[in-house]
Amino acid sequence: MPFRHRPATLNDLPAIVAIYNSTVASREVTADTEPVTVASRLAWFHEHTPDRRPLWVIERADDTAAQPEIVGWISYSNFYGRPAYAGTAEVSIYIEESWRGKGVGRYALAEAIEFAPSIKVHTLLGFIFGHNQPSLGLFGKFGFETWANLPRVANLDGVERDLIILGKRVA
Repeated sequence: MPFRHRPATLNDLPAIVAIYNSTVASREVTADTEPVTVASRLAWFHEHTPDRRPLWVIERADDTAAQPEIVGWISYSNFYGRPAYAGTAEVSIYIEESWRGKGVGRYALAEAIEFAPSIKVHTLLGFIFGHNQPSLGLFGKFGFETWANLPRVANLDGVERDLIILGKRVA
């Protein structure tokens, strides 16, 4: 396997934020319209726990540097925040710009699906803009289906965009 992942540490947060911010300008991946700061993501970072809702960073498997390059990250997030939904999680994958299209997303989604049952997650969701064909295609290759289409719920620079919710039972 050309990649590996590990639980994110607070020292990884600047790289996680930089990767996230690299997607803002495209208006294809996130509903944020301005870059976020490391400080603004601290609470989000601390909401992730390895045993319940992990946040992982992805590195090249052959990178032996003391500080390996982070090429992407994966997070599980609560869906709707009510106890009855504890077995459902949103999975998010963000990839460093120069590593997109090189198999990082496939690796990340495969690992997320495989790991989900071990944290008592039976259903994974992906919240993806309707015009984000690369992400829709990736999730589709792994058997995710469209469970909801929220037409024109986002406004990005005056352009209304659909949000597609993809879902998959994993356990």
